[in-house]
Amino acid sequence: MTGASPDDAREFAAAFRSFLNWVHAQDEGGTRNEVVALVADFLGPDGLAFSVLTRGLPVFEHVNLQTALDSWSVHPSRSVAVHGVTIPPHFGSVGLQQLLMGEGIPPLRLSAPPLVDLPNGPGSTLACLLRAVLLVTDERGRYVVMVAGPSEHEQSLSVEVAGLAVQDAQSVLAELDTLRSTLNVYRGHVLDVSGTPMGGVALAFADVPATRREDVVLPAAVLARVERHALGVSTHRAELLAAGQHLKRGLLLYGPPGTGKTHTTRYLVGQMSGYTRLLLTGRALHAVGSAAELARDLQPAVMVLEDVDLVAEDRSFGPGSSPVLFDLLDAMDGAAPDADLLFLLTTNRSDLLEPALAARPGRVDVAVEIGLPDSDARRRLLALYGRAVPLRLSETEVDEIVARAEGVTASFLKELLRRSVLESLHEVSPLGSVEVRHVSAALDDLLDSTQQVTRSLLGVGNDPSELPPGGGLGPGTSGAWTAYTAMTGAPMSVSMRSRHFRP
Repeated sequence: MTGASPDDAREFAAAFRSFLNWVHAQDEGGTRNEVVALVADFLGPDGLAFSVLTRGLPVFEHVNLQTALDSWSVHPSRSVAVHGVTIPPHFGSVGLQQLLMGEGIPPLRLSAPPLVDLPNGPGSTLACLLRAVLLVTDERGRYVVMVAGPSEHEQSLSVEVAGLAVQDAQSVLAELDTLRSTLNVYRGHVLDVSGTPMGGVALAFADVPATRREDVVLPAAVLARVERHALGVSTHRAELLAAGQHLKRGLLLYGPPGTGKTHTTRYLVGQMSGYTRLLLTGRALHAVGSAAELARDLQPAVMVLEDVDLVAEDRSFGPGSSPVLFDLLDAMDGAAPDADLLFLLTTNRSDLLEPALAARPGRVDVAVEIGLPDSDARRRLLALYGRAVPLRLSETEVDEIVARAEGVTASFLKELLRRSVLESLHEVSPLGSVEVRHVSAALDDLLDSTQQVTRSLLGVGNDPSELPPGGGLGPGTSGAWTAYTAMTGAPMSVSMRSRHFRP
C-alpha cells in the first residue's frame, strides 16, 4: 500500500478546505449563514463589489467610539439598524471582509448586540458595542459599519466600512473621528495612565485631588515660583500667544524624598480644572510617548510624571528601545510651541536628569528645589497633620519638638503625629488628648539609634547627592542599605515599587 502523491494530497486539502468553508457558511438547514445573508442581502451585488476599509483604534478609545456612534446614528437623514454578532467560545475574531465573502468564517449567529459597560466619566458608564454590524442608509446609499471590540483572543478595537467607494468610506470614518475628538469623554478630567505590554496606554478616571493652597507647606517664594510657571501661563494664555510667546512648558520639582513634591503636584492638579490631567508613575512612564500624543489631542493638558529618576535609564517598549528619559525629551520636543501643555516632573535624583536636560535645553524651563522643611515649615506641618488630633501642647512645648525635629521630612512629621496618637491610646482608649509626653515618647522612638532604617524610609538622611553614580538601588535607599548592612552584616534585598498618585 503506497501513500498519496503530492498532487493527490494537495487536491484533498483543497477539497477539505472547501468543505469546511461550506460547513461554516451554512446553517443546519443547508442555507447561508444568517449573518452572511444579512450583510449580503442588504448591500446587494453592487455593494459587495467595493473594498472594505478598516480603521484600528487604541482600546481606550472604545468608549469614545461608542459616544461618536450614538451621536452619528441619530442624524435626521440617516437610518441605522444595529445587529449583534455572536461567535462561539474559542473561535477567533471575524472581519467584515470575511462576512462579504462568506468563506472561512466561524459559526456566527445574529443576537442582541453584546455590550461592555465602560466608564465615560467619574462615576458614570456607557454600554459599548463589543461586536455588531450596523446597516446604514443615508445620502451616500446603503452600507455596513462593523464594530469589533476586544475579545479573549485579541486586545484590539476596529471599525470597518463596506459597500461604499473608498473615498466615501473614508468620509464616514472621518465623521466618526471628528465626533470622537469633539465628544471625547476624557477631556478635562484627571486620568491615571498605565502602560500596556505593547507600549500603549490604558486610562482610568481618577478623583480630583482636594489639596488646598494652605495645605502646601513651602516657603512663600518657592510656592509662588511654582504657581507662576504652572498656573500663571494658563491664566494669561491669550495674552502670551498674542505676544508671540510659547505655552508649552516644563517644570521640574526636585529634592530629597518625603519633602512634599507629590503633595505640591496634587495641589497644582486640583487647581488646573480646565485641563486634562494625565498622571504617570512607575512603569507607566514607559508609555510616555503614547501619553504625550494623547495629551496633545486633549490639550490644554498636564502630564504629571512622578519619580522620573526611577526609570530614566530603563529601556522603553518602542522600536528603538531608547531610554525612557530620551522618550520623554522627544515627547516634550514634539509638541508645538503654542500647544498648551505642561510637563510636570518630580525626582529625588536631579543629578541623574540634569546632564540630559542640559544637553537639550528648553524642555524644562524651571527647576524648583523642594528642600527639607525649616523650623517655620515644621511648625506648620505639625499643625497641618495634627488638625484632627486633640493636641494639648503649649507654645514652649511646640518649640521644643520643632527644635528636636531639625533635618526631618514632612513624611517624618506625619508619622510622628500618628505614633503620638498611638502613645496616647496605649494609656487610655478611646482617645483622650495627645500631650507633650506622648509626642516626646514617639519622637524618642523615631530618633533612637536602632531606628536608622525607619528614618531612612521616611526620607531622613537620604541626601541624593551622596548616592553613587547610577543610583544603585535608586532614590531614598542608600541610607537604608547602609544601616541594614551595618546592623546585620548581610546585604538587603529591596523591591522598588512605584508610588501611586492618590490623595
